[in-house]
Amino acid sequence: MNGNETIVDYLTSVNAWYLATCEGDQPHVRPFSFAALQDGEIWFCTATSKDVYQELLANPKFELTAWRPGRGWIIMRGIADLNDRADAHTRRAGFEHMIGLGESWEDENDPRLTFFTVQEPQAWLCDIDGTWTPIDL
Repeated sequence: MNGNETIVDYLTSVNAWYLATCEGDQPHVRPFSFAALQDGEIWFCTATSKDVYQELLANPKFELTAWRPGRGWIIMRGIADLNDRADAHTRRAGFEHMIGLGESWEDENDPRLTFFTVQEPQAWLCDIDGTWTPIDL
């Protein structure tokens, strides 16, 4: 399993993971739960109407983390690439996931639904003993 597969496998094995952005000097963190692989890249889904999207437009740096009991936790950071190039399969999967969360969308091509990937990613698997093991990306 390569690094991006490891990350998506980890993120999709938990109910929610947390993505942090900044607005000025104020950090913001919120739950996310969609991650997918497309052409070897990790893709995330949000809405252009959400604060997180506006924050990523202003400052595309982000960090995410998830914890799964017995497996330590994962940290990934990078720069959001907001150029939505999601293919039909990824768009459909994201749409169905968001509908499953109770959100309302016209269809997978709703212009508010947007997908982003990450540039300059760095990631680690971390353990309570203080070990940060880099994930080769």
